[in-house]
Amino acid sequence: MSSSPRRTQHLAKTPLFTCSTHALSRTDKGKVSYERARATVRAYELTMDDVLTLSPKFWELHQDPLMALDGAAMTLITIQVNLTTGTIARYAVHRPELVSLVEDLLSYRKHGQFLMTEVGHGLDIANLETTATLQPSGEFLLNTPSPQAAKFMPPTVPAGLPTVAVVWARLFVNGEDRGVRPFIVYLNDGKQMCAGVKSRLLPERGGPNPVNHSITSFSNVRLPPDALLGPLETSGSLKAALNQAIWRVVTGTLAIGSMVLPVMKATATIGTMYSLRRHVGSPRDRVPIMHFRTQQIPILTLTARVYVLEAFQQWCTSIFCDTTVDSRVRHAIAGIFKTTITEHSNAASIAISDRCGVQGLFAHNQLTTMHNETRGIAIAEGDVLVLSIKLATEMLQGLYSVPAPKDPKSLLALHEAGLFQENYATLANSSHHRSSEVNRLILPQCLSIIEAIGHRMAYEAAVAVGVQQDLVDLYVASVVKHDLAWYSENAGFGRRALAEFETKALDAVLPQLGSLVGKMGMEPWISSKIVSDERWNAFVETCPVFEGNGKVQSPRARAPGEKTPLPQQEMVRSHL
Repeated sequence: MSSSPRRTQHLAKTPLFTCSTHALSRTDKGKVSYERARATVRAYELTMDDVLTLSPKFWELHQDPLMALDGAAMTLITIQVNLTTGTIARYAVHRPELVSLVEDLLSYRKHGQFLMTEVGHGLDIANLETTATLQPSGEFLLNTPSPQAAKFMPPTVPAGLPTVAVVWARLFVNGEDRGVRPFIVYLNDGKQMCAGVKSRLLPERGGPNPVNHSITSFSNVRLPPDALLGPLETSGSLKAALNQAIWRVVTGTLAIGSMVLPVMKATATIGTMYSLRRHVGSPRDRVPIMHFRTQQIPILTLTARVYVLEAFQQWCTSIFCDTTVDSRVRHAIAGIFKTTITEHSNAASIAISDRCGVQGLFAHNQLTTMHNETRGIAIAEGDVLVLSIKLATEMLQGLYSVPAPKDPKSLLALHEAGLFQENYATLANSSHHRSSEVNRLILPQCLSIIEAIGHRMAYEAAVAVGVQQDLVDLYVASVVKHDLAWYSENAGFGRRALAEFETKALDAVLPQLGSLVGKMGMEPWISSKIVSDERWNAFVETCPVFEGNGKVQSPRARAPGEKTPLPQQEMVRSHL
């Protein structure tokens, strides 16, 4: 766990980051998120080279603690830095006139958006419908040919600064479809939309910090010849060219997966602080609820997972940044990491929120908000289920393979190999990788296969960097629970053995919990009201107060034998 000061440490105590947003309108919440995003990106002072080479500073930004406080701001940041700037920067290397635009985006003088997903197609990129048609003048005409082709989700409504987007559209030249290409398109000037661009503001998702998600469409928007990123001509495979062009989406899979780490750290911190503060029992015999093993298990388990997954993230970024590695393997590594970490985080969020009782249900205590934002991450830049199906079926077909286990006989490596072999045998007996047998028997197992690979990789990464053994053991115990039937049937590791193994690890980690959570360094970004008496009392003072001198007449006493009048509904029913 890194102990070096964060680049945004100075921001954590400023009014912009400490102000309460729960009572603000949606519009005002959105303004705060944009300003937080802007301040955070500027604190990192990223260069075009940082974005292109995926420098340590780039990955550090995607693990900033701001994610725990304001997931909307972090969503804006990753769109701005990775998707929009990253895509344009790739072409700016050979087009110097684009460098100033990259600098504007990295300095947050302009908002950047990335418009790929369509209402009717999601991320089915090959079937996107938005068109950009070359005109005799050399310009392009950008259009949304049907309601299903409207761009979905990116926040395109005016938000104070001019907004520029990378819009993905199907290029037509003299009637020839030249595939889906990226175009630079100005959407608004900060106050109103540009001519021909229409943005419809969607309702809030409900739960997370609000992003101004929108539905965006184009009607005869004229784009200059230099709006096209890349050549007008086609050479080689359209599919290969598209895969190369959308690489920042693949990068985003790993980048937004990394954003889950501060969520997990914040959840562990809130769960620990609340469980030590909250006491139960008689006035003479009160104990903190952390005393109970049922309270300890989810908090200690999440703590172990944080340390293991931080090591896993570092290993994944090192592989992903190695351009000598097959791009398909790098994509697989990103998908495996994101699938593994989002599952771990979502499970922990529910368990720890539940252990906080009714307090865990309120947005002002962060837990439900962070959980909903992590659910969004699980879908963005590749839904983890769809990713798992793609990756598992490709590996089962032998198209490529990820790094093999360092210790093939370890418990988690045996589980990974066992699931792989079971499904490989099913595929070998099928007529085609898209047969009904594969659909019925293999597709439901793909998520489990990818998670099993992730569990093994995370374990090995933690061991390699020297994460303490009791944390590693507790991590292993927690993932064995995912498929205890397999371990019992194939590894002779049953319920009783697991219980003893887990109990030993829990007993070892418990005395260190305060130190382990403290090293996560999340307290400055914790806005939850239940972590201390001081915060709770201050919060109660801000709640609206209702007082008065109202009086309600007491019911008069009934005389002996007097019947009680029936409610209106019962009077009606009695006459039917």
